[in-house]
Amino acid sequence: MKGFGMNKKQKRMLGRILLSAALIVILKLLPIEGALSFALFMVPYLVIGYDILIKAGKGVRNRQPFDENFLMAVATVGAIALGDYVEGVAVMLFYQIGELFQSYAVGKSRQNISELMDIRPDYANIEGENGELVQVDPDEVEVGSVIVVRPGEKVPIDGVIVEGEATLNTSALTGESVPRDAKAGDEVISGCVDMSGLLKIRTTREFGESTVSKILDLVENASSKKSSPENFITKFARVYTPAVCYGAVALAVVPPVVRMVMGYAPMFSEWILRALTFLVISCPCALVVSIPLSFFAGIGGASREGVLVKGSNYLETLSKTKVVVFDKTGTMTQGVFEVSGVHHAQIDEAKLLEYAALAESYSSHPISLSLQRAHGKPLDKARVSDVQEISGNGVLATVDGKRVAVGNGKLMEKVGAAYKPCGGVGTVVHVAIDGAYAGHILIADQLKPHATEAIAALRRAGVRKTVMLTGDMDRVAQKVAGELAIDEVYSELLPADKVAKVEALLEQKKPGEQLAFVGDGINDAPVLSRADIGIAMGALGSDAAIEAADVVLMDDDPLKIAKAIAISKKCLRIVYENIVFAIGVKAVCLLLGALGLAGMWAAIFADVGVMVIAVLNAIRALRVKNL
Repeated sequence: MKGFGMNKKQKRMLGRILLSAALIVILKLLPIEGALSFALFMVPYLVIGYDILIKAGKGVRNRQPFDENFLMAVATVGAIALGDYVEGVAVMLFYQIGELFQSYAVGKSRQNISELMDIRPDYANIEGENGELVQVDPDEVEVGSVIVVRPGEKVPIDGVIVEGEATLNTSALTGESVPRDAKAGDEVISGCVDMSGLLKIRTTREFGESTVSKILDLVENASSKKSSPENFITKFARVYTPAVCYGAVALAVVPPVVRMVMGYAPMFSEWILRALTFLVISCPCALVVSIPLSFFAGIGGASREGVLVKGSNYLETLSKTKVVVFDKTGTMTQGVFEVSGVHHAQIDEAKLLEYAALAESYSSHPISLSLQRAHGKPLDKARVSDVQEISGNGVLATVDGKRVAVGNGKLMEKVGAAYKPCGGVGTVVHVAIDGAYAGHILIADQLKPHATEAIAALRRAGVRKTVMLTGDMDRVAQKVAGELAIDEVYSELLPADKVAKVEALLEQKKPGEQLAFVGDGINDAPVLSRADIGIAMGALGSDAAIEAADVVLMDDDPLKIAKAIAISKKCLRIVYENIVFAIGVKAVCLLLGALGLAGMWAAIFADVGVMVIAVLNAIRALRVKNL
């Protein structure tokens, strides 16, 4: 878009507005009256209002006359019929100015959201017969094909890297600017941007099933699930519009008739003008436009932050959340075992870790991998021989000619090493060298970086109770809950137990409160579905999460839960501000119009002015960065 960012239709409307305004000023200055005045004023009137008259006519023909086009047509034609040419044309002019502003504002908000969610790839590169790159439509790429992504390009389809390494920017998906490194063998999802090297990726899905397509479909269809304020406005408009039309007819007819019966002059023209003013004031544009726009902007602003809300009804539910229930592993903890301490070491701690990592170097068990990561240096497996894995106990291996035992207390008893118990919470790996106890290593699931801060943020957001459900041991669960300051914790639960516990918590909540369950979206699908609102954590690329949850957080940050609640509260606050403001101003102006204290100019403010203010207020829902 160029200029002021208007499209062709908006530019044409701006031209009509300027031409009509110029003609009104010129005709107002000319000494004309009577039939000539009527004929000349009809030129700017038709220039600015022909489309409104056509739409009003179509509405009457389709037996659905009661809309803003009908109201404006009747009001302006009536004013002209009463001889108020300038007023009739000016009312239509200002109405079209308001419509242009509304169209521009809505278009800009949609454009902003589209730019923020600019993850749809335009093409995919495949290698031709001579090795040259050919751009094709992503829809045409079959599963198993090898595509090429160059620096600066978007990954168009989910797949696995078969060649190359690069840094990927996932900010359009997660709202976070921290890039991640990817190399051969890593899975990559569509929508990421290649920031450095050339990648060759073997596709694992069709474009229509890829992450980028699912996310875009989710955002684009979010408006189909309406909130109660939107449903209220829809029902309100159906009843309100015909009611004010009949009210305007009554206002034009009843008072003059009553005056005639009482022996006074009927004053038909005055009462008809009041009725026409009443019609202009009554247009429900501000409500009909600003309420859906507020939710649209709220959902779009949340999408920018990596929070996908499946509908405005869920945004409304989120704003009333007072109880938040968490899964533990993968939600509040990283779900990755890491070495958290080395205790009772009889030799240098680094040497103890090295012996343990070497002894476990042939294993792919998560605990073995955590030992290797903690050692942090390349392992020379030539130093290791005679590896013997003892099921349920650990590993025996010869390292640098020394017999090393790495495992639990039972293994220590077998090799005759007097081990010492550990007071920490987690998995304890004891190490003995040549039958002598050398110390033990504590391995535990780590809290996510912002987990503690996330619980505090939820309390600030108005959540009164936090609960953690886990299948883990009670000792581990209590420790995690204590570190996070979670109110209640229930441990050693099976998936069915979690559902039962959530149902019990639903019965305990107060009237008007909503309960949210936060899980990883894969093994927590039943609970996500049962809660008032299901929030999937760490759902980047997870089909199960996107399907099961009502709100999807596209990264692993639990701090985004409080952010989502803050966004929903701001959006609902704006919605109710617009409802109260629009109905309040219209009620006052309708009363003043009926009493003859408000003319057509006041009517224009009550219609166009209120709509412009409401739309401007609605667009504030887009700004969510600092919530």
